[in-house]
Amino acid sequence: MKLHEYQSKFRFAEFGIPIPRGKIATTPEEAFQIAKEIGGPTVVKAQVLVGGRGKAGGVKLARTPEEAEQHAASILGMNIKGLTVKKVLIDPAADIRTEIYLGVTTDRTERRTVVMASSEGGMDIEEVAAKSPDKIAKVWVHPFLGLRDYQARDIANAIGLPREHWREFIQIAKGLYDAYVQSDATLAEINPLVITGEGSLLAVDGKMVLDDNALFRHPQLAEMRDTDEEAPAETRARNAGLSFVKLNGEIGCMVNGAGLAMTTMDMIKLFGGEPANFLDIGGGAQADKVATAMQIILDDPNVKAVLINIFGGITRADEVARGVVEAIEKVKPNVPFVARLVGTNEAEGREILNQANMITATSLAEAAKLAVEAAQSAS
Repeated sequence: MKLHEYQSKFRFAEFGIPIPRGKIATTPEEAFQIAKEIGGPTVVKAQVLVGGRGKAGGVKLARTPEEAEQHAASILGMNIKGLTVKKVLIDPAADIRTEIYLGVTTDRTERRTVVMASSEGGMDIEEVAAKSPDKIAKVWVHPFLGLRDYQARDIANAIGLPREHWREFIQIAKGLYDAYVQSDATLAEINPLVITGEGSLLAVDGKMVLDDNALFRHPQLAEMRDTDEEAPAETRARNAGLSFVKLNGEIGCMVNGAGLAMTTMDMIKLFGGEPANFLDIGGGAQADKVATAMQIILDDPNVKAVLINIFGGITRADEVARGVVEAIEKVKPNVPFVARLVGTNEAEGREILNQANMITATSLAEAAKLAVEAAQSAS
């Protein structure tokens, strides 16, 4: 789950990171009032969950409240990479002298959190890593000890930060690390962290990505979700308690268990097909949940065949079969179905599907092969 810039920076402020004290506006009139309260030059920034806002005209400097109102009027409603701007952040303009990148994420190779910094702030960190990897300083953090002062000091030294800023930089780095850990984030970054004309450090932009699986521990953060960026099917699936990711293939998949779902997609590709989605209905799914899952799959116009792969442990195969039939009766699809049901009540489940004139298989390989053939025949 991605947070908007303003949400990320407000979260950073909770951990002692200095940020511009701006506010959110949803109308030009609100932008005028906020700029008037700030009482100086401001920056009007589109709040959308994509990069490239500045190049698209979504970030503008305003010298007066009237200019802020005019910029807000032009930015609100703007389409940036397929997303409509509904909010703008009005921040006090900063006197920027130096820009730094500072970020925290998980290094899967090292199996630890890594804190990264670069003197090339304001740029895409992936671009810096590709062109100038020597300009990125990294330290790996022990999960029981957290980020130590000496590690943050090593980073400051490695990026050539003037010594008079080290103390403040250490506090900001530790605050960002704490925000990352205590939010169950997968990414927390400040880009850029600037040195201002007054000689202080300021986080003028921020980004956080949270682990969806940990949001139950953070209801206040879960409420910040912006569904505009998501495919409607993913929003609907999440509300139904389903794990769903839309892909670009032609074979819809409904499986119980994440590992089995991945294996199912691999088998589809092995036989020359492309999965249209990842969908895990979870354990113990009842007929109504299965019906919702099936409707989400069938709403995808690219789907030319559906493969159902159920291992009945907690989930009963006959319950899944009833949900599939219920969905078919509601949606009335014109695509073929292939089902492989194994485990609890598998005989009853197969009988229900056979009565509905569906193709059944006893092995995953057979089911995947039949689904690919069915999709190719429908092309």
